Amino acid sequence: MIVTPPRTREARPMFSTRTIGTAAAAVLVASLSTALALPAVSTTAVAVADERPTAVVSLGDSAISGEGAGDYEPGTNGENGDWCHRSANALIHKTALADRTVNLACSGADSANVSLADTTHYTEGSQARRLVRVATENRVTAVVLQVGANDEPAFADTIVGCGLKWLNPFGGNCSDALTAQWPQRLAAMAPRVEQAITDVKAAMREAGYADGSYRFVLTSYASPVTERMDPVTHGFDGCPLRLDDAEWGRTVAVPQFAEALRGVADRSGVSFLDFSRATEGREACSGTTGSEWQNRLLVDLKAIETGGLDAIGIHLAQQSFHPNARAHAQLGACVTEFVRSGAGSAACLAGADGALHAVS
Repeated sequence: MIVTPPRTREARPMFSTRTIGTAAAAVLVASLSTALALPAVSTTAVAVADERPTAVVSLGDSAISGEGAGDYEPGTNGENGDWCHRSANALIHKTALADRTVNLACSGADSANVSLADTTHYTEGSQARRLVRVATENRVTAVVLQVGANDEPAFADTIVGCGLKWLNPFGGNCSDALTAQWPQRLAAMAPRVEQAITDVKAAMREAGYADGSYRFVLTSYASPVTERMDPVTHGFDGCPLRLDDAEWGRTVAVPQFAEALRGVADRSGVSFLDFSRATEGREACSGTTGSEWQNRLLVDLKAIETGGLDAIGIHLAQQSFHPNARAHAQLGACVTEFVRSGAGSAACLAGADGALHAVS
């Protein structure tokens, strides 16, 4: 085995002629730069421009997927069991905030379906996980979330239960029992929505976004019905609810729901946009179908064409008591106004012009 001995380093003067020459040259260059006022050369790397298209994304349930607004994306209208009903008229597509609008919401989704949990709803997986890819391919500037109604509040089931009370003229109001239950339901819902928000933030971080580098907006829900209906014909007009129950829903249940979500937004550090009065005066059965922003009881037999026998049952009436296309256009404009304002919270309210505006 041949062992190569270590090299011995020759003794060198503390300052070699080469070192002195280099230093002298540096001094000369500095002197000339000062004399000629030459701009200094920065060693900081120039940031590469992000050329990805900008995008805003919606997450959540039927109220934001566009349920009730028609013109559903192929594959979400009952085909192969997917009833997400993502509408081309959904409010996210009516915003004017980015190059692209992406709707990941799904009708009937709850907070777990939005979160990073391993869940499946109407054949679709986690919305937060799909957000990672969207946020990687695009430069997401805003995320809009509307969720919670399908958790403990069970909003759709509650309306059905109240409808059954209307059918029984000898029973009590559904709001009698709900008055005590409702705050408890909202309290149980809140941590679930908070977890969904935490997971959405985690998904955005996975895609390379720092917290605060995009707007994150949590919204509440608009009241679908009102007690201001024809006292005699409203049930047959498509709103089979007792007037007392409709009043309780509009003046108590929906506002309390909004306040619970406002608390979630505050604790989670996201913006809050209150929709609770967004369709006020234009709820189902409040006027004419052409002027209302909420659907009445709506049975869609055409659902059988795309969903087959699976449509028979709840899917035939799935679009009932949801914002229609006119409402989504107004809500989208309000979201646009809110995000551009930079405010931390606001409410979508009708102005003197009849249109919705974000009022802080």
